[in-house]
Amino acid sequence: MPHDPRPVQDLAPDPSPSPRPSPFPQPLPRATVQALTASPIRQLANAAMHRADVLPFWFGESDSPTVGVIREAASLSLARGETRYGENLGRPYLRHALSRYLSALHGVDIGTERIAVSGSGVSGIMLAAQLLLEPGDHVVAITPLWPNLTEIPRILGARTQRYPLSVTDGRWTLDVPGLLQALRPGTRLLLLNSPNNPTGWTIAADDIAPILRHCRQHGIWILCDDVYERLLYDPGQASAPSFLRHCAPDDRVISVNSFSKAWSMTGWRVGWMVVPASLTDDLAKLIEYNSSCVFDPVQRAATAALEHGEATVAALRAQLARTRALLTDALRGLPGIEAPDAGGAMYVFFRMAGATDSALLARQLVEQTGLGLAPGAAFGPEASAWLRWCHATTPERLEEGLSRLRRFLTQRT
Repeated sequence: MPHDPRPVQDLAPDPSPSPRPSPFPQPLPRATVQALTASPIRQLANAAMHRADVLPFWFGESDSPTVGVIREAASLSLARGETRYGENLGRPYLRHALSRYLSALHGVDIGTERIAVSGSGVSGIMLAAQLLLEPGDHVVAITPLWPNLTEIPRILGARTQRYPLSVTDGRWTLDVPGLLQALRPGTRLLLLNSPNNPTGWTIAADDIAPILRHCRQHGIWILCDDVYERLLYDPGQASAPSFLRHCAPDDRVISVNSFSKAWSMTGWRVGWMVVPASLTDDLAKLIEYNSSCVFDPVQRAATAALEHGEATVAALRAQLARTRALLTDALRGLPGIEAPDAGGAMYVFFRMAGATDSALLARQLVEQTGLGLAPGAAFGPEASAWLRWCHATTPERLEEGLSRLRRFLTQRT
């Protein structure tokens, strides 16, 4: 073949013509996902996390790390090489430990056939919604409420009606007769979080029976987010009033819980579900198609929490009772601040006279004083004027936060 004298670059093929514009619109997720509300808490925190001068109280977690006995259980599991797939519903050792723990806590027999291990409390909520909800289903949620609970039904195409708590005589309360009217025939699901995030409202034991009776009558499912059930301010109660103590094993009640709060295990991502036994096989299928299983070292850590963690829970409860009293007393001593009473969780939900836009107010607090609080708007329109302060911290940090709030109020006036 004769030598071609042209430079090598001239031998390259002609560049492809510019691609034609696509006849389809820009690639985007389905409209329901686009319409989901981004968390104002995350937006605020992500914008200010890099600032060393910010004192953050916006997330719902303790300042304390997970205790050693729980961490050591995970380390030993890793050292043994427990890194393979496990059962969809969780390892038998953890399910049996959960059965013993829950049966003792609530005074009723809760067998392993009703228990599943989930990869966090929020994963359990998603799994429960996938079990129950079809597009167009009517869901009632007691609000204000952690947004994951109200957004998950929207992801699945359900319609959520908000039923707000109110403040009566300085305390968060639920109007049960009004709730029963909202739970009309054809309603598919009631979402109930007690103790409640963000308000700390805790359902009264006497209110459970009428709600359960009404939902039985109309075939309505009840999904209880029980993640804060151990975090009560009353030292005389081991846990919050629970539907598990009142319902029959085949009632349409699902309890979702987590190791995150009471055992300071937020980063471990492990929780559990209690369901009617008739749902368990189908729940196992959903777990397979969502996450398959939970990592063995995490399940070992969760088992250690149940078997050796009561002192940890007691210490956190005592701390929260002290810090809530400190924070509420101080807030109520400031002009124009309302801080209603509550029964549990780890938050004080309060508002300032004249403030209506909590997202703006939270940004101003960060920008002007470095105080990081969660805007109430994250928990629904009925909370748009409120702020949430997580008090799972030391008295010294709370005092510094209060000093910054006082400085802000002085500047504001």
